[in-house]
Parts: sequence; structure tokens; C-alpha cells
Amino acid sequence: MNWLYVFIGGGIGSVLRFAFSVLFARWQLTGLAWATLCANVLACIVFALAWIYFGDKESFLETHRPLILVGFCGGLSTFSTFSFETFELFKRGDYAIAIGTILLNLILCLAVFAIFARNTN
Repeated sequence: MNWLYVFIGGGIGSVLRFAFSVLFARWQLTGLAWATLCANVLACIVFALAWIYFGDKESFLETHRPLILVGFCGGLSTFSTFSFETFELFKRGDYAIAIGTILLNLILCLAVFAIFARNTN
């Protein structure tokens, strides 16, 4: 059943992400990716509120977590998961791993685009 919850939540999050793209398309000329920023921030807000409100409650873990955190927030933006996991590392005092996570995500993902962009020119 969790697969269905992830599917439904992911669909809703993805449609909302697309709606942001359409809504903010005219503002892309300013240089800031408004749709991406809004999707990332909203996903983090929803993730944080759900985590704070539901936490470790058994009913949340079984049904709402796949729907809200994995599905909706994942469909809207995986940045929310990245932020939460990195925050947890900082909270536990694993500062080096947290900073390493940030750097690896940024460097490796940017490198992928750089490698593929170089091969297309």
C-alpha cells in the first residue's frame, strides 16, 4: 500500500511543481529561478511541519510518511529530504559528514551537468 501512497503524493507534488513553473515563467527573466525556489521552500516547510507534528507516531510512519514526506515532498522537490537529512547530521554533531554531504551533492551534481554540457558542444 505504501507504493500507492508514494504514487499519489508524488503525483500531487509533481503537478504542483509544474504549476509553479507555469506561474513563475514570466519572472524567469530576473535570473532567479523563482519556481524552483518556491518548490524547494514549500517542500521544506511541509516536510518540517509534518515531521514536527507527527514525529515518530506509528500511524504517521505507516501511512502519512509515504504520502507526505516521500511522495508529495519528493515529487515537489527532493531538496526537502536533502535538507532534513543534512539538518539531522548537524543536530547529531556530525558536522564533517554534514558539510561533506552538502559539498558532495553540489559538486557531483554540478559536475554531471558540466560533463554532459561539454559533450554536447
